[in-house]
Amino acid sequence: MPRSQGLTKDDVDFDSTWTTLSTAFQEIFAKNASKLSFEELFRNAYKLVLKKKQDMLYDRVVQLIETWLRENVRLKIHHLITPALLAGRLEQNAAAVSEETRVASERFIRALNDAFADHQLFTGMITDVLMYMDRMFAQEKKRPSIFVASMALFRTQILNTPLDNDLTGSILSLLETVLLDMIRSERKGEIIDRPLIRACCYMLEGLYEKFTEDESSKLYITSFEPKFLQASREFYSTEGRTLLVEADASTFCTHARKRLAEEQERCQQTISPLTEQKIKAVVETELISAHIRDVINMEGTGVQNMLDSDKIQDLSNVYELISRVDPLKTALRDVVKKRVIELGMDINKAANVIVDTAPAPKAAQKAGGEGRGIQQEKALSQQTQAAIVWVEQILVLKTKFDKLWIEAFQRDAVLEKALENSFQDFININDRSAEHLSLFLDEYLKRGGKDKSDAEVDTILDNGILLLQYLANKDTFETYYKRHMAKRLLMKKSVSREMERQMLSKMKMKIGNQFTQKLEGLIRDTETSDDLNMKYKEYVNQLGDPDPKRVELDCRVLTTTIWPFETLNKPDEDSTRVDCKFPAPVEQVRQRFQKFYLDKHTGRKLTWMPGLGDADMRATFTNGGKTRRYELNVSTYAMVILMLFNDLPPGEYLTFEQIAAETNIPKSELIRNLQSLSLVTKWRVLRKEPVSKDVKPTDKFFFNEDFTSQFLKIKVSVVAGGGNRVENSEERRATQKRTEEERGIVIEAAIVRIMKSRKTLSHSQLMTETLGQISSRFHPDVNMIKKKIESLIEKEYLERGPDPAKPSYQYLA
Repeated sequence: MPRSQGLTKDDVDFDSTWTTLSTAFQEIFAKNASKLSFEELFRNAYKLVLKKKQDMLYDRVVQLIETWLRENVRLKIHHLITPALLAGRLEQNAAAVSEETRVASERFIRALNDAFADHQLFTGMITDVLMYMDRMFAQEKKRPSIFVASMALFRTQILNTPLDNDLTGSILSLLETVLLDMIRSERKGEIIDRPLIRACCYMLEGLYEKFTEDESSKLYITSFEPKFLQASREFYSTEGRTLLVEADASTFCTHARKRLAEEQERCQQTISPLTEQKIKAVVETELISAHIRDVINMEGTGVQNMLDSDKIQDLSNVYELISRVDPLKTALRDVVKKRVIELGMDINKAANVIVDTAPAPKAAQKAGGEGRGIQQEKALSQQTQAAIVWVEQILVLKTKFDKLWIEAFQRDAVLEKALENSFQDFININDRSAEHLSLFLDEYLKRGGKDKSDAEVDTILDNGILLLQYLANKDTFETYYKRHMAKRLLMKKSVSREMERQMLSKMKMKIGNQFTQKLEGLIRDTETSDDLNMKYKEYVNQLGDPDPKRVELDCRVLTTTIWPFETLNKPDEDSTRVDCKFPAPVEQVRQRFQKFYLDKHTGRKLTWMPGLGDADMRATFTNGGKTRRYELNVSTYAMVILMLFNDLPPGEYLTFEQIAAETNIPKSELIRNLQSLSLVTKWRVLRKEPVSKDVKPTDKFFFNEDFTSQFLKIKVSVVAGGGNRVENSEERRATQKRTEEERGIVIEAAIVRIMKSRKTLSHSQLMTETLGQISSRFHPDVNMIKKKIESLIEKEYLERGPDPAKPSYQYLA
């Protein structure tokens, strides 16, 4: 008898159990889940899985969800796709979207978002019921979980379905169009529903192209984001071109920074943080990189205007923008460098206008004879002031750009180098820059700065040292600084030796001690002279015989190899040196000091240089029975001249030729001193006939008994002499010649040092190493180096290598 086909108590009727489950799932879809017993539903699903019915159960659940989405959710969504909504697709590039389209769009995406939220909720409940089945499938890795499958169904049954038979595209493409339209509206300043857009983007982030659900397959990444970025490219490309025409540079930069901030905020609050870096790159490419050079170079409002007007915030905006797209800040760097050089060249031009107007000595003599010294002095004084102003204006310019570099350019290393190069360029274009800088420092080291505190003067001197770093030919500066420093020390015009030491210390820190060694010798000599003078006074006191006629002597004994005598003491050209004839009382004192010194230093020789000294004299003037007494500070030569008039009867005179014969003072020095004593109203202690600015051999000089002054102590300055001033053209040529000679010595010494160490070098290696050693002191001439190599070969310090095809040199011990 055949066995009964009925169920045993251990069997499960799939159909009846599925009916129970499907009915419950329908209630979930209908939002009536509160009446259901999830424990009972879970048990039913559990039994089916135990009886190996999970495949059938899985298929039925997927089919049920698919049917629900197709026959219920899809219909509701399609019902909202109205002509007004579809019109928005055609209005994407229109200036404004109609209100009707806007309302239809929001209604559409709100419904779609609500449908997805419901679907997530329903799927979550169903997943809870089918938890055991999902666990079994996960172990066997056969199929995706119900939740994953359900999310995929929403993608295929809702988002990927076509709009209509006669329309291209899908619900997803329409959703993306609406979202992009809303974002475009917000970019134009309109208010949109940000949370709604964020919810839609969240939906796209929760849906995937693949069941594996890896990050790269999110619909947001694969579909929406590329369209968003492309639409953004088009938007910012158009906006950039429009702004370039309609806005000034400041407005453009402010707007670009605003756009970057807006896009960052949009990613954080509206779409997705996943897109933040990508949309920033779009803005940087389309809005900034494409136009930043044009913005920087805008006529009237670009970076040049910002620099000139100290618009720190605008410059900061430009810097921030270009830093995003160009690590080298090329466009900004070029404009900044160009502007600094232009402003520097204006400073050079202003200084050169005054320098070029000064007459050379020979030209002055041709124009009006030897008496043009006063006019020359005036012109040279103007040039000296112009040199000081030149440095002051450069320091003002440097202070300005230092501030911009710190506050606007965030101490950027690229721009720091550009600023350094631009200052170097225009400073070294001025062939008198080394002399001007030395005169500037000389001014403050002599006077300490009028109406300035010690701290302010110290800052000014520090800034002057900074400019020294920009000089290509530091050896030329050394020449001038040594000369000016020597005069300060000899004429006792320096504020203090301590300040002189501080300056040398600052220079040593900036450019090395090789530069300051000889300069330090000047201070050592003056200190040694102080000690020597004290010992001399003790020596005189011990003699018990005071100096004749109360003449007191203060000598500076200077080392020949340290002091720049060739520039400090200027005898007439083409003349042999003749010792000055001192008045008898002075000569007696001079010989006494010489004996004192040579007794202590056997084998040494003293050469007297009256052109570098000065004298304090008491002068008495009597006229009309009234006697006036003054203390005069004059040059040593002027003292020698004036003492000739001591024994001269009243009304008698001396001619120029007589004075020259009696004193042996070099002609040029005699002319300058006689001009100072007889032509300058403030201290006209001599009277000249005929009255003219020229000094001729037959001119007569009288003691001016009529001289009066409101001051008891009078400083008689020498015309075109005494203090430090700008060189005239002849002096400058002489300095250049000496500098070239000294450079030749430096180059030869460098070559010998290198070859002594290396023994053998190729021509190119020797040139490179020589340039490297001397470039810190001056900008070397390659041809001069070649000539010095040839000279050393002739002197048998070097010899050529054996292979003429590969030039090299060997050192000869």
